Amino acid sequence: MLIRRETPADVDAIRAVHAAAFDKTSGDGNGDGETVPVEATLVDALRADEGWLPAYSLVAVDSDGQVVGHVVATRGRVGGEPVALGLGPLGVLPDSQRRGVGSALMHAVLGAADAREEPLVVLLGHPDYYPRFGFRPAVEVGVTPPQPWGPQYFMARPLGAWRESIRGEFRYARPFDDL
Repeated sequence: MLIRRETPADVDAIRAVHAAAFDKTSGDGNGDGETVPVEATLVDALRADEGWLPAYSLVAVDSDGQVVGHVVATRGRVGGEPVALGLGPLGVLPDSQRRGVGSALMHAVLGAADAREEPLVVLLGHPDYYPRFGFRPAVEVGVTPPQPWGPQYFMARPLGAWRESIRGEFRYARPFDDL
């Protein structure tokens, strides 16, 4: 498996990854449900937003060259300052799940963010899963969730450039407001 930045040729494959990964209508997770999951169109909306950061849109490609996973992080704000990244969505094709693809994408995007001296990455996710990547409740570092998300699922990972002065309400890139 190779992790790399997305290219324009990957856009349709990325949409298909998220459609399959988040499909809840067909029951088999193969993306053939009647309703397109919001995550599949969210990435397109993020790509068109001023918060889009191409360096943080990564794909996992298998040995056949197929895109099997995708993660994106976009510019977020804490207390009105552009000092954080909002991570998500992260999706993996159902046939490639439970094989380390999601973990590889997570480590790659966190490594890229740290190397580019981003102070903080936040996400909305399961509190039993994301601590393995260093995430903890964001309120513990003084960052509060945007409404209507509760603090138990709103998690943060301070990176090397983290400063104690980064405190306040978090705001995702604008397309998240439409969810």
